[in-house]
Amino acid sequence: MRRSPRPQLGPVATACVLAAVMLAGAGCQKVLFPSDLPRNQFETHDRMRQRYVPLEEPDVFGRPQPALRARLSQPEE
Repeated sequence: MRRSPRPQLGPVATACVLAAVMLAGAGCQKVLFPSDLPRNQFETHDRMRQRYVPLEEPDVFGRPQPALRARLSQPEE
């Protein structure tokens, strides 16, 4: 009884495996937009003039909720 040879990975399959490994390794980079930096130029302007309103505030149970009322109210001058 003669055994058939084991199929070898072709150059295309090897390139696909290598590309998948490289993409998986590239995903382990630092965060593109850190949460502690300002989101836009308006937030920077508000921080410089001590008018910054946080994006979230805790509700009565301590869970973070959007701070809509504080962000939509008119600034007191």
